[in-house]
Amino acid sequence: MTDSTQLVEASILSLFLHWAHQPAAIVAPLAANGSNRRYWRLASNDFKCIAAFNDDVRENEAFIYYSRTLLAKGIRVPEVYAVSDDRRIYLQQDLGDTTLYNYLYDRRRNGGGFDSNVLALYEQVLTDLAHIQLAGRDMDFSFAYPRAEFDRQSMQWDLNYFKYYFLKLKYIPFDEQLLERDFQTLIDYLLSADCNYFLYRDFQSRNIMLHESQPYYIDFQGGRRGAAQYDVASLLYSAKSDFPEPIRQYLLSHYIRTLSHLQPIDQHQFLNHFYAYVLIRIMQAMGAYGYRGYFERKDYFLQSIPLAVNNLRLVIENHPLPISLSHLEQVWQRIVQSQLSQSEQPTPQHLTVTVGSFSYKKGLPVDSSGNGGGFIFDCRALPNPGRYEAYRQFTGKDLPVIEFLRDDPAVEQFLAHIQSVVGASVSKYLERNFTSLMVYFGCTGGQHRSVYCAERLAKWLSDNYDCQVIMKHREQD
Repeated sequence: MTDSTQLVEASILSLFLHWAHQPAAIVAPLAANGSNRRYWRLASNDFKCIAAFNDDVRENEAFIYYSRTLLAKGIRVPEVYAVSDDRRIYLQQDLGDTTLYNYLYDRRRNGGGFDSNVLALYEQVLTDLAHIQLAGRDMDFSFAYPRAEFDRQSMQWDLNYFKYYFLKLKYIPFDEQLLERDFQTLIDYLLSADCNYFLYRDFQSRNIMLHESQPYYIDFQGGRRGAAQYDVASLLYSAKSDFPEPIRQYLLSHYIRTLSHLQPIDQHQFLNHFYAYVLIRIMQAMGAYGYRGYFERKDYFLQSIPLAVNNLRLVIENHPLPISLSHLEQVWQRIVQSQLSQSEQPTPQHLTVTVGSFSYKKGLPVDSSGNGGGFIFDCRALPNPGRYEAYRQFTGKDLPVIEFLRDDPAVEQFLAHIQSVVGASVSKYLERNFTSLMVYFGCTGGQHRSVYCAERLAKWLSDNYDCQVIMKHREQD
């Protein structure tokens, strides 16, 4: 242990004693992968906390102010318990060790994935994000560091990071003047979006803690005023999260619906700007991976580069921007065609089957994947528990309705035929690396028969096929 570390730990112990009125019995240093801040876990008989040390006082001030302001607005962020006189050390709430990234990684390692529980968790995270972005609009951004806004200067820094720490270090050829021209065109377009939100800046799964069955949000000290699209792009296009594309599109739609319920937005305009923010976020991330990986020699960051390249390929091939960026597009093509992606194993394709219910009275369901449809089965020929008063308060997920329909041979025969048809398609889709299939059941009210059949088929698919299953009960959701 160096003398400087001993001095810092002595100061931390002193601050803990002043706050808890008890000496710390446990002092354990914690790893911090992507920053120069240093952390310790401290505990006494009755108190515990995380201590942070950072020589950058302005960055500390930003975190402390944001934490206290967001907490007062009901946002789940760590409480700041105490701050040293020199503002280089602060004690904050201990939220444990489980990040959203760790949780998802462990599930994948054990054969799980984006099941209904994980999907519900991400839906909650994106709902929380919309509230954070709106709750922070009236922040005092004089505390923001290093900029009060995600403005032209901030964007230029990110693009230079990409240019000097990724393109140059990986010897991707470019014309400096033409690239700068396209950078300015891209920045102009980004700034034409609504930039009056609290921009979290690094909203990704490693900065979301799972504590007492709830997501909590950390590492927002880089927050500033900016466009809402940036944070959504940070979460959904984080390289290591590696979302199946249908799930990514589903979660994007969920976020847009949530935000539009909280305030009026032009959804078409929001989407137009969204993919531009995805691209600047991917480029910023590539710059960070290059700096941390090639320059600081941290192998962990190098592992993310092929995944970021795959994200870049996906966006430029499927979501062209409504502006001309001819030279930057050439650079992107050079990246995706380089050995950065060709030397890696192809990203495995995931089949996502969306199974849902609906009411024919309210029209047919829409396929949000963009593939143009799938199966729609009519349940109205089946016995209808909704005709009986005893069942009207229930849905196809409740035991009385389940028992009513399960005991009818006609229902079982109907489902057996559907399993045969859908199962044959799922097998072929898996064989051909297709990524999306929609299966919906309709009935009169979208409450009993269609819900029951959708639940049954979803469980059967999950039990028998290696695919992700998303449940959507349109009328109830």
